[in-house]
Amino acid sequence: MPDTPASVAHFKETFEKLRAEISKFIVGQQDIIEQVLSAVVCGGHVLLEGVPGLGKTALVNTLAKALHLKFQRIQFTPDLLPADIVGTQILVERGGQKVFEFQQGPVFCNVLLADEINRATPKTQSALLETMQEKRVTVAGTSHSLGSPFFVLATQNPIEQDGTYPLPEAQLDRFFFKLYVPVPSHGDFIEILNRTGGKASPEINAVATGEDILQMGQVVREVPLEASVQDYLVKIVRATHPTDVNATDRVKKYVRHGSSPRGAQTILAAARVRALLDGRYHVAREDIAKAATPALRHRILLSFEGEAEGVKTDEVIADVIEKVKA
Repeated sequence: MPDTPASVAHFKETFEKLRAEISKFIVGQQDIIEQVLSAVVCGGHVLLEGVPGLGKTALVNTLAKALHLKFQRIQFTPDLLPADIVGTQILVERGGQKVFEFQQGPVFCNVLLADEINRATPKTQSALLETMQEKRVTVAGTSHSLGSPFFVLATQNPIEQDGTYPLPEAQLDRFFFKLYVPVPSHGDFIEILNRTGGKASPEINAVATGEDILQMGQVVREVPLEASVQDYLVKIVRATHPTDVNATDRVKKYVRHGSSPRGAQTILAAARVRALLDGRYHVAREDIAKAATPALRHRILLSFEGEAEGVKTDEVIADVIEKVKA
């Protein structure tokens, strides 16, 4: 299309502006920042996992400031109820009569921070299922649409910690990426102290709007995919199932269920973003392989034997990629 170069240039410029603005406050974590932004422009949700104090919440807060969008935060606790998230019917007086009126919950926003999401009970966690997939809320038989764009950025503590509940598989599958936030390096520790220990913190400005995000998502969807690369992508996702012809010995032994088709959709979208950032208007196999791990690690269910032996899904995915590549 005649306007393709301009659209791609605008995509890269806006993406780099957001990355630079977030990096004013967040030290290091460049891969995490890029992957979160990739999910956002694709309209996806992100699950950030790590021990407390690594800056997961700070990253989401900084992203919200860099975007001119409505932001809400929910602190998940064991006593949180579904109505505290989506809203509820309240009795009000209108024209001398008492009627029920829907009062919106904090989920009615553009950017939702679900902080420590696995501290809440599974019943409360499930309140986000409809909002994350259909972008709407149904209360008392009436559906209410959410804003556009809408994405959930959730943080969780490692499930081995006390007072946590594993997220249901159906909800995990709705997350675009699951990202592990690492411990900062020695140099990053020093820079964190320098930035946060002074008299003033870096000021974060809004450098993009909701319309920018929607336009970027449209550019991503238009990046072409060659048939052989598509075949490569499908083989990787299917090989995570123990019954597939390309399944590795580790998959057959330790995996109970492989990725859903939503995993393939996620890899494709993320690979298109990587291609655009690399200055290409086509998807390469390297883009697919790079996006596979954060897109599939939470969509592969290990068997009891795999969990008992401490097998990591990242290792399973790496095995699958090597076999399909060969």
